[in-house]
Amino acid sequence: MSQIMTEAIHAYHSVTATDTFRNLEWMRQKTAHDEAQALANARRQERELWQGVAEERDTAVAERDTALAEIEKLRQQLARLTN
Repeated sequence: MSQIMTEAIHAYHSVTATDTFRNLEWMRQKTAHDEAQALANARRQERELWQGVAEERDTAVAERDTALAEIEKLRQQLARLTN
């Protein structure tokens, strides 16, 4: 191994062995983790919101269909009464 490579490796090891470097690396990893968690939480909240919207829509459609069926029954009863 060349002298320059050996010196570079030693310099790298001496820098990464410092408390400052370890603290900075820990903060970088924590920040990346926190960002990933925030994104996952936002996606989960968005899914829950859209599920709620879909459920409300489905309920409204079911209520409309029930009302339309009831109206049709009343029309048929009225038609029988008027004949």
